[in-house]
Amino acid sequence: MDDISLLQIALANLAILAGACLQGVAGYGIGTLSAPLLFLISPLFLPGPLILNAVILTVLMLIRNRAAMQVREVRYTIAGGLAGTVLAWLTLMVLSPKGFELIFGILILAGVALSIGGLKPALTPRNSVYAGAASTYMGTITAVGGPPIALIYQNERGPLVRANMSAFFLVASFLSLSALLLSGYLGIRELTLFALTFPGVLAGFWLSGLLVNRLPFEGLRPLILAIAAIAGVAALVRGLLSL
Repeated sequence: MDDISLLQIALANLAILAGACLQGVAGYGIGTLSAPLLFLISPLFLPGPLILNAVILTVLMLIRNRAAMQVREVRYTIAGGLAGTVLAWLTLMVLSPKGFELIFGILILAGVALSIGGLKPALTPRNSVYAGAASTYMGTITAVGGPPIALIYQNERGPLVRANMSAFFLVASFLSLSALLLSGYLGIRELTLFALTFPGVLAGFWLSGLLVNRLPFEGLRPLILAIAAIAGVAALVRGLLSL
């Protein structure tokens, strides 16, 4: 593609590999880690191409962790996700390219704040609905939908987290893609960029199988949040300078 270099494609694959590996280990991460890195490489990789890669990753993770899934909790988050998708679609319909960078930065920093805020909501039906709505809204616009869902699953065991979050993210990704398609943010360019970065998600998932009990996710968390914060500030600055 004329507006994307081979170096950017290679870096994008590495960013998606890292996020896919993290999500394969912790249950989420392809948005939290990959989206900020992709924005710094080129905003064209967001949100459609990354969400398409996330669909592939969540299918693979569901197959790997299907025995641990509990449908009851997932249905509440999906119900909230429907509301979040409608709100995201309405936002995208009135958003300009300049406005996208501003809201991207705001939502990324909101995700960082949620991750470090110390909130510990219980895994209840009401909280699941709220988390599902917030996650799908953020995920549709920025491809970063992990922090709200991670809050309600932070005290649960690993296999349940990976299975239930994968089930939610799969449905949420299809909802997000529908909103992007209807608002004109998903077309041939996004499909092409997805095809060019698809190898990264496969390599990251394969690597996560080797590291699932070895990768120190909590030790990496400050670095991941710092990357997200830098990208959020960069998006805000770019959006403000272009006004």
